[in-house]
Amino acid sequence: MKRALFPGSFDPITLGHTDIIVRSLDLFDEIVVAIGDNSQKKYMFDLDARKSFIQAIYKDNPKITVVNYSGLTVDYCKKIGADFIVRGLRNPADFEFEKAIAHTNRKLSGIETVFFLTAANTSYISSSIVREIIANGGDYTSLVPPEVRV
Repeated sequence: MKRALFPGSFDPITLGHTDIIVRSLDLFDEIVVAIGDNSQKKYMFDLDARKSFIQAIYKDNPKITVVNYSGLTVDYCKKIGADFIVRGLRNPADFEFEKAIAHTNRKLSGIETVFFLTAANTSYISSSIVREIIANGGDYTSLVPPEVRV
């Protein structure tokens, strides 16, 4: 069985994230959407809310599991038997940042990172942009799945 981990803060999950998750199902038997817990970060949505959003989106898809984790991503991959990490790339800056992490992860653990280019219609969406729109009372509903519309 090919299991992949898709890690992130998902604060909140966006249509860009969901596009990557759905497209990655063609390559893997299971996708574990792993919500990282970073004590240094201030989140708009607490961990339970972020997990609930994602679980609601994929409640009918047995190939997608939603978990939370802390610590090194590669350590969590080893713990659950995931040989791959899935990451989305929106732009060249994402690539440079993610490339360094992917090389480090492979050196530390042998775990490969699989990159997906975001779809053209979602490449401009980021959780930080969505949070800014929400914080300022703007209409963010076209950027997130219906389950996130609070």
